[in-house]
Amino acid sequence: MSDADEPVVEPVDQPPVEPVDQAPAQPVVEPAWELAGEPDGFGRLWTPYRMAYLQGENKPADDGSRECPFCRAPKRTDEEGLVVARGDLAYVVMNLNPYNTGHVMVCPYRHVSLYTELTPEETIEVGTLTQTAMTVIEAISGAQGFNIGMNQGSAGGAGIAAHLHQHIVPRWGGDANFLPIVGQTKALPELLSDTRRRLAEAWPAERPA
Repeated sequence: MSDADEPVVEPVDQPPVEPVDQAPAQPVVEPAWELAGEPDGFGRLWTPYRMAYLQGENKPADDGSRECPFCRAPKRTDEEGLVVARGDLAYVVMNLNPYNTGHVMVCPYRHVSLYTELTPEETIEVGTLTQTAMTVIEAISGAQGFNIGMNQGSAGGAGIAAHLHQHIVPRWGGDANFLPIVGQTKALPELLSDTRRRLAEAWPAERPA
């Protein structure tokens, strides 16, 4: 059959092709090895929420504008204020954010910020309450050691710099495990209210002279 005998195929009208929506362009993420800085083997835990703490948000100012937590606690009942023991010039209170179970603080009732501002009588009672707290904590929990100290002023690390407070932290061998070191989490096996009750029940009946 010659070319002239081939049937003629008429073109068929095609519907217009709709344009396909293009996906929005994605931001270009630079690979880590192309950014500034030398790798040093350390991981980074970004905690921007701590900026509020560093800038002093919700911390009581030492200007009399509002009462600080260490002034409020002894005005409540022992249970409500987490107070373990009361002396004449100072008292013992649970730490709301303990480093270890049994972490207490010794505070003067008087609103002073520095150790040098204590009277001789207050200094003696803070020391006596500290000794008693150590004895009681060791008796009820078998603590193998203690960290005791005062952070003076905001630059010295005091969370509430306006009111002096001495930390008493019981320690045990191996208590600094991977949870606080790696996971930034502290496992506490007992509720604060229960620890406060056990400490208060074991506290000697005699108040410091």
